[in-house]
Amino acid sequence: MARAFRQTGGAGNRPRHKFLFIPLHMLASVVTFGPILILPALIGASAERGITLVLLDRVGRFQARIEGPVTGNVLLRRAQYRVSDNATEVVRGIVLGKIANQRAVIRRALRDYGHEMAPPAREALKRATDRMAMILRRVQLSDDGVDLLRGSEGEAATLYFGVFDHLIRSPDAELRWTGRSRRPPLDPMNALLSFLYTLLTSDCRSASEAVGLDPAVGFLHRDRPGRPSLALDLMEELRAPLADRLALSLVNRRQLRAGDFRRMDGGAVLLTDDARRTVLTAWQERKKEERQHPFLREKAPFGLVPYLQALLLARHLRGDLDAYPPWFWS
Repeated sequence: MARAFRQTGGAGNRPRHKFLFIPLHMLASVVTFGPILILPALIGASAERGITLVLLDRVGRFQARIEGPVTGNVLLRRAQYRVSDNATEVVRGIVLGKIANQRAVIRRALRDYGHEMAPPAREALKRATDRMAMILRRVQLSDDGVDLLRGSEGEAATLYFGVFDHLIRSPDAELRWTGRSRRPPLDPMNALLSFLYTLLTSDCRSASEAVGLDPAVGFLHRDRPGRPSLALDLMEELRAPLADRLALSLVNRRQLRAGDFRRMDGGAVLLTDDARRTVLTAWQERKKEERQHPFLREKAPFGLVPYLQALLLARHLRGDLDAYPPWFWS
C-alpha cells in the first residue's frame, strides 16, 4: 500500500495533511514533481513489483528514474542492436504513423469546426493536409534511406506546426501559437506540450522495458548518451493524437486559461500547480479512452497503445512479423 499526503490550508494558517492510500497493484508507474520525499520502503516495494518511479523537477524536466532489475531478453536486445544499424523499414513505419496521425488531427479539426474558421485559415489547413498526403505517398512508395526518411518527417512536422495556431480556439492571446520552443518552453502552449510529451515519454520508456527492449537504442532517433531514443521513437506516432489533441482540448474548452501559466525570471513558462493537476487528471482520463487497434483489430485503451506498439516491434525484431505495423489514429 502506497501512502501519499497533500498539504492544504488549515485554521490559523496552519497546514493540514490529507493522506491518500493507494494499493500498489493499481500502480503502473509513479511520476513526481519537485522536492518529493520517497521513503526507502516504497522504493523497495515498487522495484520488487516492477513499478517505475520517475522524478521530475518543478519545471517538468527529467531528473532520475528508479526501477528494479532489468529483465530484458538478451536475444531480443541483440536483434534490436543489429537492426538499429540498418533500420530503414522500421523508420519508415514510424514516420508513416507520425505523419498520418498529424494529418488526421488537422482533418478532424476541419471536420468539426472548419465551417467556423476564416477562409484563409481553412485553406491553409487544407493545403497542409494535401502536402502531407504527398509526403505520405513518397515515404510509402520510395526506397529512401533513413536520412531521407528523417527529412520527410521533418518536412511534415514543419507543415503541421506551421498551421497549429489555426487549431487553437481560445480567446486568450497568450495561448496563441508562434512556433516550437523547448528547454525551456517560452510560451504557454509550448509549456503544455512539453509537459505532456514528458509524460508520454515516460510511458513509452516503461513500455519498451516491459517487453524486453533497450529504451536507449532507437531507429528514427540517433543514439545519444542519456537519451531514451527508442522511447522517443515509440512516442512519435502518439504525439499528435494523444498529447497534441489533449492540449488543444484543454485550451479550446477553456479548462486552461492564460492565468494557469507563470513566467519565470529567465523567460521559461511553467504550468501552475493547480493547472498541472488539471492536466494530469485529463491525461489519465484520456488514457482510458478506447480505440480499435488498426493492426490487431481489437479495442484497446490509449494507455495500453505504447505497450502494444513495443510488443509489435519486438515481434518484428524476432522475425515473427515481416514489418513493424504503425498505429494509425482515426
